[in-house]
Amino acid sequence: MRVPAEARVDLGAIGHNIGVLRRHAGGAEVMAMVKAEAYGHGLVEAARAALAGGASWLGVAKLAEALRLRDAGLTVRTLVCLGVPGEPYEEAVARGVDMTVGAVWLLEEIVRAAERAGREARIHLKADTGMSRGGARGAGWEALVDAALKAEATGHVRVAGVMSHFACADEPGHPSIAAQVGAFTEMVAHAEKAGARFEVRHIANSAAALTLPEARFDLVRPGIATYGLTPVPSLGEFGLRPAMTLVADAALVKRVPAGSGVSYGHTYHTERETTLAVVPVGYGDGIPRQGSNVLEVLAGGRRRTIAGRVCMDQFVVDLGDDPFAAGDEIILFGPGDRGEPTAREWAEALGTISYEIVTRIGARVPRAYPGGGL
Repeated sequence: MRVPAEARVDLGAIGHNIGVLRRHAGGAEVMAMVKAEAYGHGLVEAARAALAGGASWLGVAKLAEALRLRDAGLTVRTLVCLGVPGEPYEEAVARGVDMTVGAVWLLEEIVRAAERAGREARIHLKADTGMSRGGARGAGWEALVDAALKAEATGHVRVAGVMSHFACADEPGHPSIAAQVGAFTEMVAHAEKAGARFEVRHIANSAAALTLPEARFDLVRPGIATYGLTPVPSLGEFGLRPAMTLVADAALVKRVPAGSGVSYGHTYHTERETTLAVVPVGYGDGIPRQGSNVLEVLAGGRRRTIAGRVCMDQFVVDLGDDPFAAGDEIILFGPGDRGEPTAREWAEALGTISYEIVTRIGARVPRAYPGGGL
């Protein structure tokens, strides 16, 4: 069935990108971050592609995401990075899901869940090395390590890993990078001196995996790079291949006279008689409203700027006198091979990051996998 718009995901590109990341990671293992529907690319499909490309771990933000992966038959080591009180931790333990623990209260909930499940829980202690977001620091770190090792001694948990997260790894030379590596090294040493025997130590996101050998430790956790978008635009593309191409078919094409106001607020007026095309996606599908009169698309072999305001379900482009018909394809963004804008270009035009551009494409836009899924 033909659809008005779709996000075409190149699973081969995801596998290729994991290969690039593995080469940069040296001997470290690769955890492909597939949170937020794999940055909009499709949770299960992207996870399978990443594993086929050589990733040996999967990472998600929410426990529900990890359980979906288990439901899909993916039994590889999977780490959940966020937890809130009252989640189904017993199911997580029973299904072999690793949990990030940055506070004693969460450790206590997981211990109780392990008791009910009759199975050892696997946890990764999170150190706050300077991002001031998740994790423990100072006396809180000492208390967390002590409590975790006591729980491990009872057989309720296995302290499998230790982790942290960079604040500014995408800014080469930022002083916080070295400070965080140093803090992580010290905090790991404290835990190991107390008796921890970690399977994996990890702090590197996409940017660190590609640019900071000293931060790779045992495991790297690439997110955006898995999907072919550079985490450090100032240093280039690193040989990554963007995996998503967003397309839509023109819903209506018509001639309008000079001076016609276009879309809400008439923020765009035609300079002369021209052809307009209505594109059947809008901010309800994740097209940024801030892109009105700013973002470009590829239509009829040429780039066109969105004409007027992006609406909830549609926007308009001005085609001049070029031939075009309802049903003709418009490429909103992609890898750039055909001259279309890239997600990075959209992000730069809006003063944001490519992560947001691909992740915000909503569920109303179906994902398609040319060549089939894995």
